[in-house]
Amino acid sequence: MNGIGDWPVFDADVAWDDAQEALTTAELSDGLPLVPPTTARLAAMLDGVIDPVAPHGLIPPLFGELNGAVVAYNCVLAGCSPGAVPIVLTASIACLEPSFNLLGLATTTGTPAVATIVHGPIAQALGMNDGVNCLAPGHRTNATLGRAMALVLRNVAGMRTGAADMATMGQPAKYGFCFPEGDDTTFLPFHIRRGLSAGDSAVTVLGISGTAEVLPSVETGNWDTPEVILNPVALMMRAALIAGGGARKPEGSEQVLLLPPELAALIAQRGWTIDAIQNYLCSNASTFDGGPIADTPNDIHVIVTGGPGIKMTVLPQWGGGTRSATRKLKVCRV
Repeated sequence: MNGIGDWPVFDADVAWDDAQEALTTAELSDGLPLVPPTTARLAAMLDGVIDPVAPHGLIPPLFGELNGAVVAYNCVLAGCSPGAVPIVLTASIACLEPSFNLLGLATTTGTPAVATIVHGPIAQALGMNDGVNCLAPGHRTNATLGRAMALVLRNVAGMRTGAADMATMGQPAKYGFCFPEGDDTTFLPFHIRRGLSAGDSAVTVLGISGTAEVLPSVETGNWDTPEVILNPVALMMRAALIAGGGARKPEGSEQVLLLPPELAALIAQRGWTIDAIQNYLCSNASTFDGGPIADTPNDIHVIVTGGPGIKMTVLPQWGGGTRSATRKLKVCRV
C-alpha cells in the first residue's frame, strides 16, 4: 500500500485486540475503537480512486502530506463505507484555504473543531441523514464521515493532544462533526449561493466553537413571524461573538444558522428571502452591542437542515479568526 508510510496494514485474520494495540502504539487512535485497516478493506475504500498517491498539499499544523491513500486509510479506521474518500479528501483540501486558518484552529488553547457540511446529490447517494437528529449519533454515514475527517486532521495534519493540539478543554465535536444540507427547496441551497451549480456536490468546512440551540420567542404568543423567530438568533450570535472573543478582532466574522424546514417554510410564507433573513440578523444583532456580527449580511450563512420542530442551531465560529471554505466535490474516482 503506497502513500501511507509505515502505518500498519493487517491480514484479514488479525486479532481485534492486537490490531487496537498496534494502532494505538502507532499513535493513530482517537481513543475509540478503530476498524483494523486490512488489505481488503483498504482496497475496497480505494476502488476506483484515481492516483491515490497524488499529493494534494501539506496540511497543518505539522504539515503531513495529503493524498487519497492516507484519506482512505483513515476512512477505514473510522468505519466508513466505500465512497467516503471524495468527501473527506475534498473537505481536507478545503481546510488548506489560508483564510480558514487551520494552523490557528489546530494549535489554539481554545475549543474549536472542524465541522463539515455536505451539499448536493452526493449526500442522498450516500444515504446521509438530513432529518431528525442529523447532528447527533445514530446514523453511520454522518458519524463515520465526521470521524474520518477528524482522524485525518489528527493523523495526517498532526492535531494530536500535547503535540500540536493544545486546547485547554476541547469539545466532543473533535471526535467528528459532519451533516448534510437538507433537500428542502424553500430557499436556494447554500452551495449554489456560493456559485456552484444545482447538480454539483460540494462540501463546506467550518471552524466552530460549539453548538447553541435557539428557539423563537414563544412567550410573545404570535411566534410565527420572521422577526419573532429570528430575534433570539440575533441575540445568540451577538452573545457568542462576545463570549468567544471574536468581538476583539478588528476584522469581521461569519455567522452560521441551521434552520429547520418548518421554520424556513414559515419565514418564506411571509415573503422573506435568504437576503431578508441575512439583512435582518445583521442589523438587529448590531443593536445589542453596537458592532457588526459579520463583515456583511452575506457572511451570515443560513443552512436548512434537520427534522420537524422549531428548534434552531447557531454554530458559533472560532473567535480566533476563521472563515468557512466551500469546495466542489473533487472527482477522484473513475
